[in-house]
Amino acid sequence: MAKPLQEYARKRNFDATPEPAGHQRSGKKAAHALQYCIQKHDASHLHYDFRLELDGTLKSWAIPKGPSLDPKVRRLAVHVEDHPLDYASFEGNIPEGHYGAGDVIVWDRGVWIPEEDPHKAYAKGKLRFRLQGEKLSGIWNLFRTHLAGKKEQWLLIKSDDAQARPQADYDILDAEPDSVLSERTLIARSPKAAGKSTSKAKPASKSELRGAKKAALPASLKPELATLVETPPEGDWRYEVKFDGYRILARIEGADVRLFTRNGHDWTARLLRQAKALARLGLHSAWLDGEMVVANEHGVADFQALQNAFDQQRDEQIIYYLFDVPYLNGMDLRQCPLEQRRAALAKVLEKADEKRLRFSADFEQSVESLLDSACKMQMEGLIGKRLGSSYLNRRSSDWIKLKCKQRQEFVIVGFTEPKGSREAFGALLLALHDDRGELRYAGKVGTGFSNATLAHIHQRLKPLEVARPQFAKPPSGAEARGVHWLKPTLLAEVAYAQMTRDGVVRHSVFHGLRDDKPAKAIGLEQPVKTPASNTSNLHLTHPERVIDASTGITKRQVAEYYAQVAEWILPHLKRRPVALVRAPDGLAGELFFQKNAAQLNIPGLESHAKAEAGQALMIIDQARTLLGAVQMNTLELHTWNATAKDFDKPDRLILDLDPDPALPWKAMLEATQLTLALLDELGLQAFLKTSGGKGMHIVVPLTRRAGWDEVKGFSQAMVQHLAGLFPERLSAVSGPKNRVGRIFIDYLRNGKGATTVCAYSIRAREGLPVSVPIRREELTELKGANQWNLLNLGERLAAGDDPWAGYGQVRQSISKDLRRRMGVES
Repeated sequence: MAKPLQEYARKRNFDATPEPAGHQRSGKKAAHALQYCIQKHDASHLHYDFRLELDGTLKSWAIPKGPSLDPKVRRLAVHVEDHPLDYASFEGNIPEGHYGAGDVIVWDRGVWIPEEDPHKAYAKGKLRFRLQGEKLSGIWNLFRTHLAGKKEQWLLIKSDDAQARPQADYDILDAEPDSVLSERTLIARSPKAAGKSTSKAKPASKSELRGAKKAALPASLKPELATLVETPPEGDWRYEVKFDGYRILARIEGADVRLFTRNGHDWTARLLRQAKALARLGLHSAWLDGEMVVANEHGVADFQALQNAFDQQRDEQIIYYLFDVPYLNGMDLRQCPLEQRRAALAKVLEKADEKRLRFSADFEQSVESLLDSACKMQMEGLIGKRLGSSYLNRRSSDWIKLKCKQRQEFVIVGFTEPKGSREAFGALLLALHDDRGELRYAGKVGTGFSNATLAHIHQRLKPLEVARPQFAKPPSGAEARGVHWLKPTLLAEVAYAQMTRDGVVRHSVFHGLRDDKPAKAIGLEQPVKTPASNTSNLHLTHPERVIDASTGITKRQVAEYYAQVAEWILPHLKRRPVALVRAPDGLAGELFFQKNAAQLNIPGLESHAKAEAGQALMIIDQARTLLGAVQMNTLELHTWNATAKDFDKPDRLILDLDPDPALPWKAMLEATQLTLALLDELGLQAFLKTSGGKGMHIVVPLTRRAGWDEVKGFSQAMVQHLAGLFPERLSAVSGPKNRVGRIFIDYLRNGKGATTVCAYSIRAREGLPVSVPIRREELTELKGANQWNLLNLGERLAAGDDPWAGYGQVRQSISKDLRRRMGVES
């Protein structure tokens, strides 16, 4: 008798395809719900692969037209070979020449619940089941037919229930085309021609923007900002020219058009021709995002020419390149996919005055080719935008920038006397703010000026002269002789070849003054890469030991990560007992959970005897101690709910939402929202973080009044209340058998000595995900609790925003009234 996955393995070369090799799982399995997935697969033809878990594999059907919510619509489902369970999370590209070549995304996933014994029903060819997925729900049917064919022909039919909808009214495939696991958007290829390669086709424009919602036009808007990266990331991206100009946002409300810099300064008076051109678009209301540019004789954006146009008040030379539309005609489009927003913008600009307004086109060629062309044309670089992404009012990893040269703003702190035939001044002295916010010297720029700009800039400099340098450690000796020092308020845009170890630019060229950013915000702009920090003072044994074979991440990278996030994680470790998860041989070896300091040689480690807290414990809340723990092979840090101020009085309450692994992520979001709703009703302020695994953590800060038993009892009462209201979704009882198809809200983390993984701690799992604090409004944007990891968290931290700002100011306690409302005796 053939093995269940034999046919699957026979058709694939796992040395060449990224698909999981998979093995049928045998032996006793932990109790869990049966999972299903639907993968959108652009092979020879776009189709949907429907897979149901049964007997350790995924029973699979190829559905050419995809599922329909209409009970009158019967979809052909061709039975194909079993797939391994690991396949349920597979996304990627199967190379040309291999079986099933093309792109694959997970279009839907969740739990399936058979109406009768699934083995008998499958054998009879008559499966009836309920789906609880991210997209599909309700009762469905799979029937085996007697139609002729090389493979079994089945039919997938939706039952007529509350979740059914007529096909003419709602096509779920069009309405929700994207992955439920990632930001991937699969765009169908054009039909294959013999002997020709395929190319991606742009998605058809739609009159209805998915994710748009009615909203009043806000008075102000913060733009989405791009993250500088060293190399192009993987995934589905579109690239635009990085314009060398001023970022400007346009607010349109009837005939009233206003133009604002990224910092909210009104520049309408400087750009009257562009404002009038926007008014002629005839829009009811809008916020538009773009860049003001002046092109040189070669058609390339020239920042110096733009500066001259402003100085001479000649806005007729300025072109407004528009690339996004966050609001349009009474609708908030920020949650619409990027490509739909841009299609709407392109339509708005079809009849625009091209002397004033233009659409910033994107390109589908390889990013390497585009960047090479941009650099040869002496452009600044490229802006990449992730397909399917929403518009975020902050710096985001969904928008990236790739630069041809190193170039950024510097604070002007002085100028030198001119020499020879030079007039006005010789060179500008530059500075940048360091990590502590202090200005430091960063070199000079003496080229890139014309006679006209020398005179104009000199006029701007003279009113700023001061007697002494306004920053620490200025240049001295001959280098400082004759320098005119300035108030550090004016900015210069400077390109340079490199920066020395002392932070001084070399081979610098002036490109213009900037007035659109505050001087205090200017520091060295560094590209995001694998998190790296200076760990040279740490003696690290076996730094090249691979910790995670799936990524190749080494012990050194773990140490560099913790050095980088020290300022973020240390406040969560401050004076708080900690337990460690150590991995001396990486994830492939044995993991050790350690609560006390026994045999740990860590500098600065603080230990407490059992007599002090009822058990031996340790505290790690200094940077050197944290890195010392990494030297001792620590991956995870778990903390108590109390601190050394009073080991017997917790200062927080934590609810850990732990799901059946087969449940869709949507179920976790719903459970989190239900729990937050109860806390809101009780008047308790809560903070959210991802677990770095499957679930979410809800943290409730408390004043140190109640003891452990009181806090644990109150948390248990809350969980029991929720589980009583939603027994089909939530469980108040621990253990895998009690959470089959449900989410256990773990209140046991509130007992004395119990711990929860610390915010910003790595998790000892494949990919080394991280537990990350989030803002409450970010919850519905999450794709999973392991969304951030050691390699990509730096992009988020680069924005500098603390999602838990205000945590330390919260003052609340478990009052008698709250205990009474939860039925807890005083």
